[in-house]
Amino acid sequence: MESMNEHFSIVAQSYRRLRTTDLEPIFYIGDQLKELQKIKAADIGCGSGRYDLRLLQYFRSRLFLHCIDSNNKMLEQLEEYLTQHNLRSFQVIQATARNLPIQDKSLDCVFTFNAIHHFEVLEFLIEASRVLEDGGYLFIYTRLRSQNGRSVWGKYFPLFNQKENRLYELDELYDVIKKIPRLEIQSVELFKYQRVSHLDWLVKQARYHHYSTFYLYTNSEFEESLTEFKQNLERQFEDLNKISWLDENILLVIRKRTSYLLGRGLGQ
Repeated sequence: MESMNEHFSIVAQSYRRLRTTDLEPIFYIGDQLKELQKIKAADIGCGSGRYDLRLLQYFRSRLFLHCIDSNNKMLEQLEEYLTQHNLRSFQVIQATARNLPIQDKSLDCVFTFNAIHHFEVLEFLIEASRVLEDGGYLFIYTRLRSQNGRSVWGKYFPLFNQKENRLYELDELYDVIKKIPRLEIQSVELFKYQRVSHLDWLVKQARYHHYSTFYLYTNSEFEESLTEFKQNLERQFEDLNKISWLDENILLVIRKRTSYLLGRGLGQ
C-alpha cells in the first residue's frame, strides 16, 4: 500500500495529461440525476480531479462534491486544477474508501471512476451504503479484467494481463454487491471507445506509468516488455501514427433501497 501511494505521489503532477477522460458516462449519469435539483455527492478515489472537473461543469450549481482520495499529492493537484477553472462547490478530503468521514444518509450519490480496483470493495460498499440517502445512487465506472485484456496494452504489452490482477469480472462484482442488502443493481451500461494514437505517445504513457499496472513491473521486466511492445505494434500496424484499438468500460448504476422495501423483505 505504501509503494502504490508513493507511485501516485510521483505521477500526480502529470497524471491528468497522460490519462483519457471519457465524457459519455458523465452524460449518462446526468440523465439519471436529471430530476434532482440539488445534488450532494462524493467522488471516491478522485485522483487529481479530471472527472470532478467534468461533473462540476456538467451539473454546475446543482452539485456540491466531496473529492476524496487517500493521496495528498493528488488532492493538491485537484484543488489547484478546480480552482483554476473557477469552481468552488467542492471539498477536498484525504481519506480511504473504507473509512469515509461523511455523515450517515447525507449524500444523494457516490461516484468512483476507474478506481475501485484500488479499494477493499466490500468495505467500500458498506461505507457507500451508509453515507447514501435512501434511494441514493452509487455509480461505479470501471474496466473488467476481460475488457482490459482486449485493450492495446492487454493485447500488445507483455505481462500486462498477468500484472494487472486487481480488476474484476462482472459476476465477481455482482457477488460482492449482493452481500450488502441495502444495495441493488439498477443497470449495467457498456461503453466502447474507438481509440487512435501514435507510437511515441503510447511509449510516453507507459514510461510515465499512466496506468499503475506499470508500477508492478521490475525495471528489467518493464524495459524488456516495452521493447517487445514496440516490436508488436510495428508488426501489427503499417502506420505507427495511426495505431487503433477499442477500449471498453462498464458503468454500474446501483441504488440504495428504502427502509420500506427492506421491511417488505425485498432486501434480504
